[in-house]
Amino acid sequence: MEIGIISDTHGFLDPRISVLFADCDEIWHAGDFGTLDVARQLRDIKPLRAVHGNIDDESIRLEFPEDLKFSCGGVDVWITHIAGRPGRYVTRVSQELSRDRPDVLVCGHSHILHVEQDDKYGGMQYINPGAAGHQGLHQQRTLLKCEISNGKLHRLRLIELGPRGRTKSNFPS
Repeated sequence: MEIGIISDTHGFLDPRISVLFADCDEIWHAGDFGTLDVARQLRDIKPLRAVHGNIDDESIRLEFPEDLKFSCGGVDVWITHIAGRPGRYVTRVSQELSRDRPDVLVCGHSHILHVEQDDKYGGMQYINPGAAGHQGLHQQRTLLKCEISNGKLHRLRLIELGPRGRTKSNFPS
């Protein structure tokens, strides 16, 4: 399976995402859609698994939970918007990780691209795709793609969409 991972769109969906995620089987959004229209546009591309973020309004919160746990291709996944990061998880997340550790934790919120294997939690893969929208302190808009097969995450790839505040005219290579 090919997965597109995105977060913190804040009401803006780069038009290239429909092409970049065209070969994906699913899209995972880690919160802060900004508008329900962004969620609808992503759903028009591929099936969407997502959570709401702290800036999302009631309409988004009614449609998307705070936490989403599921299995995909033999990989246990937890998507939540605010998780912290390895070594500095927020209390709610570290308590849940001690009870029920997934293979992959996907989050957003920080706008900082960060991928790390967390050995404290059995080699759990921590994934924050950074921010794909224009709002925030990030300099570069980013998203990720990966493959899942045989119960493992493979070929995690970074896609840079260009600097915050404007779009690039060409696709990333």
